[in-house]
Amino acid sequence: MMESDRAERYRTRMQRKKVVIDEAIASADREQGLLLVLTGNGKGKSSSAFGMLARALGHGMRVGVAQFIKGRTDTGEEAFFSKQDNVIWHVLGEGFTWDTQNLERDTETAQRGWTIVQEMLCDPSINLIVLDELTYPLKFGWLDTFTVLNDLKNRSPMQHVVITGRGAPTALYEIADTVTEMVDIKHAFRAGIQAQKGIDL
Repeated sequence: MMESDRAERYRTRMQRKKVVIDEAIASADREQGLLLVLTGNGKGKSSSAFGMLARALGHGMRVGVAQFIKGRTDTGEEAFFSKQDNVIWHVLGEGFTWDTQNLERDTETAQRGWTIVQEMLCDPSINLIVLDELTYPLKFGWLDTFTVLNDLKNRSPMQHVVITGRGAPTALYEIADTVTEMVDIKHAFRAGIQAQKGIDL
């Protein structure tokens, strides 16, 4: 095939593609606060959420974070974002469940945390909220799923919420606008490599 023919076919294909994409963009005419769920066994759920946090700050938006399982305050994201203007940061957990080993205490901790989140969901000045690892309190029954879903549905209309964690319940999928599942193909930890600063924490 002549190079000029290849270039022409490419140009024609891209023209057709542009028509399809432009029509899709034109048909998306609503604006609203989005509920996004990032789930699955693969790495990158919280990292993706914090990427959106950075993006929102770049647009001058006010953002909030509520971390449900992590009890540590020495992560790179907390160290960076908590120093930025327009950021509300709450570390609500006391560590992983296999460390705490106390159902009653974990339940009380999660419920106290959700009270803080309810206040954030009622505050229209917070444009984006990241509920990091919220799926675990739902999965383990520490929080009432109906209450959580109802609070999410009744939040401020233009407020965006990103939920992370493995094993998101089907009921959460159903009310979400966007659901992404991270797939675990290979992980350095299984090769005996420790969690690394800047990558894992």
